[in-house]
Amino acid sequence: MKALAARRQDRRAPIVLLLLALLLTGGLYAVLAPTSADATPVQASTDDIATGEKLFQANCASCHGPAASGTASGPSLIGVGAAAVDFQVGTGRMPMQMSGPQAQVKPVQFDQDQINQLAAFVASLGAGPAIPTAEQVDPALGSVSNGMLIFRTNCAMCHNAVGAGGALSQGKFAPNLWETTPTHLYEAMLTGPQSMPVFNDANITPEEKRDIIAFIDQQGGTSPGGLDLGALGPVSEGLWAWVVGMGLLIGAAVWIGAKSS
Repeated sequence: MKALAARRQDRRAPIVLLLLALLLTGGLYAVLAPTSADATPVQASTDDIATGEKLFQANCASCHGPAASGTASGPSLIGVGAAAVDFQVGTGRMPMQMSGPQAQVKPVQFDQDQINQLAAFVASLGAGPAIPTAEQVDPALGSVSNGMLIFRTNCAMCHNAVGAGGALSQGKFAPNLWETTPTHLYEAMLTGPQSMPVFNDANITPEEKRDIIAFIDQQGGTSPGGLDLGALGPVSEGLWAWVVGMGLLIGAAVWIGAKSS
């Protein structure tokens, strides 16, 4: 008993206990933590991957390299996932029409089946964010009020308070979001294209992403208050109120002065 007590009082005992606790915590987290959508593989057939590789070699390899490992003209695509391909190609940004500060939206050059095949090939190169499901991007299932709060905290500084877009530095810009499909909105948050940061599921949960989509879905329509002034937010509205309001006050003061004299 005395030997056991002596071992329990060893100065190294707290360090051993701390290491055991960390190992136990890490093991439990690995077992119980939910799987992230960031590493969900695309379930695609071998034929789709093979066809996607042919499309890639014919349309993308000149910039991204034959093995998609990147060149001086384009980044590596290994590990970007199917969602990045679906967004970039599905919005017409890729293949790029010309070099510039950022890829411009243009007419889509592939049909959806071809986009899916390209996405399947790139996803086969390394795990990455998957294309979201219809349920994940359904605006009807999201909370508009919560989406507004999250959007104005994380997105409004670039995309404007209502998603109307805005200018950035060095010739770049944050695009208007009103015409962007719910799927592409989700993919943009998940992959962080160009100047946009990545909002993975640890930053903004899938439910919160859907709330943001629900908020954007409500924007860009008719303004219930009348003229929307381009939906540029309180600055333009305040300027309009100042110019019109102060103009009316000055005009009324001049009129009163003229009548008094």
